[in-house]
Amino acid sequence: MAGAENIIEVRGLKNAFGDQIVHEDLDLDVRKGEILGVVGGSGTGKSVLMRSIIGLQSPMAGEVTVFGEPTVGRLETDAIEIRKRWGVLFQGGALFSTLTVAENVQVPLREFYPTLGLSLMDEIASYKVTMTGLPNDAGPKFPAELSGGMRKRAGLARALALDPELLFLDEPTAGLDPIGAAAFDELTKSLQRTLGLTVFLITHDLDTLYAICDRVAVLADKRVIAVGTIDELLALDHPWIQEYFRGPRGRAAVATQEAQRVPSEQATAGAAADSGAD
Repeated sequence: MAGAENIIEVRGLKNAFGDQIVHEDLDLDVRKGEILGVVGGSGTGKSVLMRSIIGLQSPMAGEVTVFGEPTVGRLETDAIEIRKRWGVLFQGGALFSTLTVAENVQVPLREFYPTLGLSLMDEIASYKVTMTGLPNDAGPKFPAELSGGMRKRAGLARALALDPELLFLDEPTAGLDPIGAAAFDELTKSLQRTLGLTVFLITHDLDTLYAICDRVAVLADKRVIAVGTIDELLALDHPWIQEYFRGPRGRAAVATQEAQRVPSEQATAGAAADSGAD
């Protein structure tokens, strides 16, 4: 993706809570059309970085631009047009417990397009629910009536309500079983391709990184210490990177990808052989 346009640019970011400095002189670029995975140990400020980008956290210093527009220090009313162009899935889905799934999906519509008719909002909500793989009868249900995986999908449906160009996902597969996590990864990749999304994805899930991320940004030492493909990161000698990607879970993730690739390659070879036979 050489020469790709940057959708997000972060320069010299500093975040601190009291005497605790979370980020210091942090730089990061997110390219148009990519899925960027963001990883780091506990306390490295992955969610704080996301919140700084979308304007929910005011950094002590630094600049953030999204779609070429600055987001730091802007009044919420001044950033409305930018905010319409992104969607956010917070940890756990962050659904409003007193609203149905359909009503949750309609929240951004009511905020940014209050004059939309109820029938149109119902239609949009139904479409987004279906788009994320939820059953048709999920719309009238409340979050408490859904499984954890279904709540994540409902949160994703809300994040997609405004047809965004940029999608923020904060630990989308956390708490899901391996089958559910893999299904969510497949859904994310499918939506990214179909809708042309740029995805900023915070995760601890190595399977997710290997399966769908184009590049990975590593947070350590209060900044982004490296950004690249997993192969490029493995060539670095930073101790956290080596421990993370070459540890037991990293080796298991590689084995999973190898196991999934072999049947795919066999199917491709079989199809080619059948075509030649014809």
